[in-house]
Amino acid sequence: MSISLQQARQAIELARIKATEIAVPVNIAVLDTGGHLKALERMDGAPIGSLDIAIGKAKTSMLFGINSELVGEYMKPEAGAYGIIGTNGGLVGFAGGLPIRKDKAIIGFIGVSGGAVPQDFAIASEGAQL
Repeated sequence: MSISLQQARQAIELARIKATEIAVPVNIAVLDTGGHLKALERMDGAPIGSLDIAIGKAKTSMLFGINSELVGEYMKPEAGAYGIIGTNGGLVGFAGGLPIRKDKAIIGFIGVSGGAVPQDFAIASEGAQL
């Protein structure tokens, strides 16, 4: 099962509420399980340059089925798979990309960018709580 438009909008709303609460304007991207963009929001004041990063975080999470920062562990120079960063059109290996689960099954992916990495993670985590 893949995320519906209604669910994608709900994820964005939950993320936007958290972003507003902590006063951090961000870009929020939601992908379906096939990695296709389902919904996107650029909050007023969110950095334009982080729009692609939000999508990239969600895509990185989708490609590996885990949080983007966990993929980032393989991108470190000391990791045996350091070159992985250049695969799949480029990966984003820091926090803010997460699977969205419903009844334990992955139905989509959310990516958030525009704040500090811990802020992006907190906002994405809220959005992933369907």
